[in-house]
Amino acid sequence: MAGRLVSMVSKRLPRPKNGSLSSLAAHVIQPSGITGTLWPRVNERAVECGIVYDRWQDGLGRLMLAKRADGSFAATIGGIVMSICRQTGKTFTVGTMIFILSTLIPNMTVLWTAHRSSTAYQTFMFFKGLAQRKALRRYIRVVHEPQGRPEVVFVNGSRIMFGARESGFGRGFDAVDVIVFDEAQILSEKTVSDMVPTTNASPLGIGLVLYMGTPPKPSDPGEKFTNLRAQALAGEDDMVYVEFSADRDADSDDRKAWAKANPSYPTRTPESSMLRMKRQMDDDTFRREALGIWDETVTHSAINPELWAAGAVERRADGGTPSYAVDMAPDRSSLAIGACVKYKDGSAHIELARFEDPRSQGMAWAAEWLAERWPKTAAVVVDAQSPAMVLIPELKARHVKVTMTNASDMGQACGRFQDMLAQQQLHHLPDDEQKPLALAVEGAVTRPIGNSGAFGWNKKGSDIDISPLVACTLALHGAFTSRRHPGRKQEVMV
Repeated sequence: MAGRLVSMVSKRLPRPKNGSLSSLAAHVIQPSGITGTLWPRVNERAVECGIVYDRWQDGLGRLMLAKRADGSFAATIGGIVMSICRQTGKTFTVGTMIFILSTLIPNMTVLWTAHRSSTAYQTFMFFKGLAQRKALRRYIRVVHEPQGRPEVVFVNGSRIMFGARESGFGRGFDAVDVIVFDEAQILSEKTVSDMVPTTNASPLGIGLVLYMGTPPKPSDPGEKFTNLRAQALAGEDDMVYVEFSADRDADSDDRKAWAKANPSYPTRTPESSMLRMKRQMDDDTFRREALGIWDETVTHSAINPELWAAGAVERRADGGTPSYAVDMAPDRSSLAIGACVKYKDGSAHIELARFEDPRSQGMAWAAEWLAERWPKTAAVVVDAQSPAMVLIPELKARHVKVTMTNASDMGQACGRFQDMLAQQQLHHLPDDEQKPLALAVEGAVTRPIGNSGAFGWNKKGSDIDISPLVACTLALHGAFTSRRHPGRKQEVMV
C-alpha cells in the first residue's frame, strides 16, 4: 500500500523530481486501512499558485493527508511525526500544505507552535510571504499580529495562528482542527496533554496533530518526541512516522551521509549551508541536527548494580578536598548539587548534597550554598547543555569560578565514573540514605557521544530523573581535573 500510495501521481500535474520518499527516508511508517488521500487537491492548487514539490515531498504530503474509507484522516489518533534534520525544507513542505489546505477547507483553525518565539515568528513571516504572492492573495482576508500573536485569516473563515510554547501559547483554545508542534524535540508531555484535547472538539472533525523536529539533546525535554518515535518503530498503528537520518556510524564529513540524511542536499540545500552548520556546531550537535542521528540507548542499566552496591560505605571518610557540580532536570522540576571528595590515595567519595524543586524553592539558595563553600572547594562544575547554566551569573556575582563542561568532558567524566567504580576506588553512602541518587543510578542507561566510543548518561523512561547522577559524575570530573588547591581541611558538605 505504501508504494502504491506514494507513487500515485495526477496526470494533469507535473511529475515531481528527485527520489521518492520511501527510497530516501530511513523510516516510513503509515497507518493501516488507507484508501485515498486529499493530497492531489492540495497539490493541484499548489501548482496553480506556482508551488512545485520534489518527489519525496509529494510522497510525504500523500501520507500526511491519507484517508480511510469513512473519509476520516488516517493519522488522527497517533498523529503525524517527522524526525527531519535542519535545512531540508520541512517548513516549506508542511507550511505550504497547511496554507493551501486552509484555502480548501472553510472555517479551519490551525495552531502552529514552536518552542521559541523567534522560531514561531520566523515561520509566520514565511506564511506572510506566501500570502503576498499574487496567485494566493485572493484567498487572504488579513495578515496581522493582534496582541503580539500573529495570524493569517482567510476569506473562507479559516485561520492560522502562531506562537511560542515558552510564552504559554496554545492554552485556552477549545476547538482546534490542526496543531503543528514545531521544534518537537523540546516538547513536554504536559504541554501536549494541555493542547491536544482541543482537537477533540474540532468542528470539522479533522483533528490532525503534527510533530516535527530533530533528535533531542540529552538536556532537552524530549520525552514526548522520543516516545512517539519508539511507538512508531514498535509498530503502533494509526500514526505516520517519517525519519530522515544518516547511518549511525556515518562519518560527519562524508557528503554521501549528508545526502542520505538531507533529501534536499545538494539541489536545494547547497554545500555551503551544510559546511556552515558543520563549522558552528560541535560534532554531537551536527550529527543530531544536520544528519538526523538519534542517540542510542541500551535496554540494561548503565551502572552494574553489584559494583554500585560494593561501593557503599556507612560514612564518608575524613580528609580530602571537596568539589561540587549542579544539574537540573530538563523540565526544571529538580535541581541537584552533587559533591565529590578526592583523597590523596586516588580514591573518591560522591554524595547528593542537595536535591530541591526550584519551582517552589527557587534557585538563589543554590548560589548561596555553593558560595559559602567555595573557599574550601576545588571545583564547581556545570555542563554547558544543562538548564542549570542559568545559575552561572549568580555564581560569578558571588566570585565562584565555574567550570563549564562540554560533550567531550561528559564522556570522560562518565568513563572515569565507571572505571573507578569497577576498581573499587569510588564510594558512596547507602541507597536508603540517598534515594534520589539510587533511583537515578538504577534508571540510567548510556548514549553514545561521537564516534570514539565515549558515552554519557541517559534515562530509561520519561519518569526518571538522572540529574542527581549527572551532578555527582560532574563533581567527580571536577575533583580530578581542577588545578585549584584550597589547602584547607574539608568542611561538612551536607
